[in-house]
Amino acid sequence: MAVVTTKERLHRLVDELSDDEAKRALGLMENELDDPVLRAFGDAPEDDEPLTPEDEAALERSRQEYRRGEGVPLDSIRHEFT
Repeated sequence: MAVVTTKERLHRLVDELSDDEAKRALGLMENELDDPVLRAFGDAPEDDEPLTPEDEAALERSRQEYRRGEGVPLDSIRHEFT
């Protein structure tokens, strides 16, 4: 079984894009390269801080709320961030 590199996978995906999709993808990549904040996030180390018992409890509460359908749809709060 041949090992496929990340760049090979990317080349294959690019070849399958329509021209409009390629323009959007190129714009996203250029923006990320030009944006120092995005670059800093991309270069930041992965957060490996362990979760506290309080963190775990909060996560479990939020999962239970989600399962009960108590979540708030993103579209209903999006206006708060624009």
